[in-house]
Amino acid sequence: MADPEKSLETVENVEEVEEMEEEEDEGRKNISILTSEMMKNPQVLADLQSRLGSMVGSPSGYIESLPKSVKRRIRALKKLQLECTRLEAKFYEEVHVLECKYSGLYTPYLEKRNEFVNGKVEPIDEECDFPSDSEKDNDDLPEELKKKINLEPKENEVKSEPEKDDVKGIPDFWLTTFKNVEIIAEMIQEHDEPILKNLTDVKVKLSQSNPMGFTLEFYFKPNEYFYNSVLTKEYEMRCVPEDDDPFSFEGPEIIKCKGCTIDWKKGKNVTMKSIKKKQKHKSRGSVRTVTKTVQNDSFFNFFNPPIVPADEEQIDEDTQVLLAADFEIGHFIRERIVPKGVLYFTGEALQDGDFEEEEGEEEEDEEKDDDDEDDPDYNPQVNFAL
Repeated sequence: MADPEKSLETVENVEEVEEMEEEEDEGRKNISILTSEMMKNPQVLADLQSRLGSMVGSPSGYIESLPKSVKRRIRALKKLQLECTRLEAKFYEEVHVLECKYSGLYTPYLEKRNEFVNGKVEPIDEECDFPSDSEKDNDDLPEELKKKINLEPKENEVKSEPEKDDVKGIPDFWLTTFKNVEIIAEMIQEHDEPILKNLTDVKVKLSQSNPMGFTLEFYFKPNEYFYNSVLTKEYEMRCVPEDDDPFSFEGPEIIKCKGCTIDWKKGKNVTMKSIKKKQKHKSRGSVRTVTKTVQNDSFFNFFNPPIVPADEEQIDEDTQVLLAADFEIGHFIRERIVPKGVLYFTGEALQDGDFEEEEGEEEEDEEKDDDDEDDPDYNPQVNFAL
């Protein structure tokens, strides 16, 4: 016969273990929640990344502990790597020469694009022989159904007015293209848009050597804002490994850029603005209002970049940030926007990463659905028309 006291003791032990397990589970949940909340804090994330970044490349002591003969062979490998890096630089130089060659071959197509965009020439039927999205969707439909769709009017359909034939070219082609690209759209202010409506073409001219680089040319029709017909932005590139850090070489890099002077018409300079400021006299206490001219946010500041000093180490942090952004934009215009302008105009060239999904939307919708189902008056068959 079982001892009642021992049985009771066993039950108490089991309950105690269960309580401990529940406390451990609760503790793990709390730690998980706390960790999750901490990871949402930008300051915590930045600190964590900084700490992890400082650990990257830190010596483990393994290389230092190797015998001299092994270290000697490692030095030989590094010398081989340096020769490969120099060979890679030559490869990129030849690629640039090839780009210069093909730039001339692209020119006739880009000139034709300019003519169509600005209404200088109307494309013939053969040049328009490219299926639209709606035509692609209808390709799989039976012929009889296609005829019905095209011939039979839809119920309650309002007949549209005939299209006007006085529209030339493709209005606001370059303005729309730029606004579809996030890094450029951020530069464009409301007061810039009327000016950019006058932008007729953007070209790239490559410089093969002395120095290697490229020039962006922005063509404008006569307008009420400035006298220039072309605004330019020159970029200088370097394609040799640095002496003090040769293994950081990853191909040609932009090292300098130079803008141009915009000849603004009177009162039309959108890169500057006047502000009124009150000043108080130290002794008399009288107050006067003075007008100061300061820099204004504008896309056209792109043509007035910071000057890069001869000694690159003298560049302050703020200037480095501005130049890095400028170099990225210049490279993007050269590599992507000019060659594929129509695809950025239509939005087809934009990648999935270019679209931001608002956080919490899907979650909120799910919660709303759950709340609706819990509502005793909820009827999924009822539709509300707004």
